[in-house]
Amino acid sequence: MSEATRPKQRMPVVFIPHGGGPWPFVDLGIDRAECDALANYLQGLSRAPPVRPEALLVISAHWEESVPTVMSGEHPPILYDYYNFPPAAYTIQWPAPGHPALAARVQALLGAAGIASANNASRGFDHGTFVPLKLTYPQADIPTVQLSLRRGLDPAEHLAIGRALAPLRDEGIFIIASGMSYHNLRDFFGRGAATSTTFDTWLGEALVQEPAAREQQLLRWAEAPAARAAHPREEHLLPLMVAVGAAGQDRGRLAYHGTMMGNRLSAFHFDGDNRR
Repeated sequence: MSEATRPKQRMPVVFIPHGGGPWPFVDLGIDRAECDALANYLQGLSRAPPVRPEALLVISAHWEESVPTVMSGEHPPILYDYYNFPPAAYTIQWPAPGHPALAARVQALLGAAGIASANNASRGFDHGTFVPLKLTYPQADIPTVQLSLRRGLDPAEHLAIGRALAPLRDEGIFIIASGMSYHNLRDFFGRGAATSTTFDTWLGEALVQEPAAREQQLLRWAEAPAARAAHPREEHLLPLMVAVGAAGQDRGRLAYHGTMMGNRLSAFHFDGDNRR
């Protein structure tokens, strides 16, 4: 069998916490042990796929459009979408190439599922992508495409987006949902430990259920204990819905469990193997 016709190994889907702003590369006064733990997880994320991905598709919490919109430029710039950080935060580079053909494939899959979409050739990588992936793929040599959330942040719509994109997993595409399992900026600095732990516990229990029950739980996430205290606005949770939709029948597993400023953060992988 030739290399061109050999079946590709299925890629996992992951939901990762991307942390706060440019945290790994600029001293923000965050506890070093907390930063090191999350950085070590993200550095090891490149080992999650069974083989080197052909491309990355990132769903970032920091991009919302009226319809799901995909980056289609060949050489995406960096979008420094954070404010009031030291000057070094605005010199970080991660020059991964774009992948216009993947962008077109994403739109084709969404269209086949009856989901309207758009593309944007000038959009740059926001910090939901370039900050964590500079740790995971520091060489920036894997083509990368970002996909936006849809305004309104409806869980069912984002689960459907994920289901539509699931075939990419068999085409060498590593799907990375980048958000946070806890995101209440008002309480982030020392007051969210109990709230984040309560919601994170519920989330972890929901994601290891069998797929149909898991989706039903996520559709009603706002009814979970401490849900709105953990996510006053849910844009950092919605990338998870896309990941779960793309996961299909794969059970979720807890891949990282740590804290930032005392707030509980978790990462979840969907890879068909709960033994690792």
